[in-house]
Amino acid sequence: MKKDLLSVYDLDPADFRVIFEKAARLKKMLKAGEYHAPLKGKTLGMIFDKSSTRTRISFEVGMFQLGGIALFLSSRDTQIGRGESIQDTARIMSRYLNAIMIRTYAQEAVEEFARYAAIPVINGLTDLLHPCQILSDLFTILEKKGAYEGLKIAYIGDGNNVANSWVNAAARLPIRLALACPEGYEPNAFIYERAAKAAKEGVFLHRDPADAVEQADVIYTDVWASMGQEAQKAKRADVFKPYQVNRELVARAKKDAIVMHCLPAHRGEEITADVLDGPQSVVIDQAENRLHVQKAILEILM
Repeated sequence: MKKDLLSVYDLDPADFRVIFEKAARLKKMLKAGEYHAPLKGKTLGMIFDKSSTRTRISFEVGMFQLGGIALFLSSRDTQIGRGESIQDTARIMSRYLNAIMIRTYAQEAVEEFARYAAIPVINGLTDLLHPCQILSDLFTILEKKGAYEGLKIAYIGDGNNVANSWVNAAARLPIRLALACPEGYEPNAFIYERAAKAAKEGVFLHRDPADAVEQADVIYTDVWASMGQEAQKAKRADVFKPYQVNRELVARAKKDAIVMHCLPAHRGEEITADVLDGPQSVVIDQAENRLHVQKAILEILM
């Protein structure tokens, strides 16, 4: 039976462990220069409706390192952009490919693709969720802190796809999640309410960022205006100004707290340059780990 990765909410704690253990092995092997090509002869189709840096490079390089190949498929250059149905596209691509990664707008589109595809489907990002990012983030926390169980994660800013995925993770893992979001910019209400009931360590929504970061082990932020929200940039900059991650805010967390950002970052907006480039920042390691974690996902699913 084929498996998909559409949301971290679909995973149980054992699934997280399997992914992270394999990612650690693959990272160690790569650093040691060991050849490992379990996906030789296999092909990943990558459908992009949204532009990308880390997602495209990490999946494409990851497939190459595992012995397979990846095909970049823009909706502008395929029949998808001319109205071919998801149902037909998924069925036909299943005859050509061994797995599909999709980076698009609607979560419903990825879920429909998975229903009709006979091969694994990976959610590379939607407006609702970003599961591969959060898996890479958790792996980074595991590397830096030795464990994520019992840690307090403070997410500061927009209740976007990254925030929603953190909420889903808190519903599945023993982490304490404190979010600070302005009124009207909270995470998805259904996802939040579901996690609030299921989270062992708790999910909490604050208006004041200082309350969220109090005694936090991890401080996390993201851009104030995501792709597709460019017209709201000026308004959002005004609303989110009190939610900037700066030295003063970081000082309220634990002394050994790490600072994370899924990138791209806008220095001077959601985070100051001295914090993003400072000694507590792990953003470059975090970005690198997209490669290792996604390689683990590809090997497990394919």
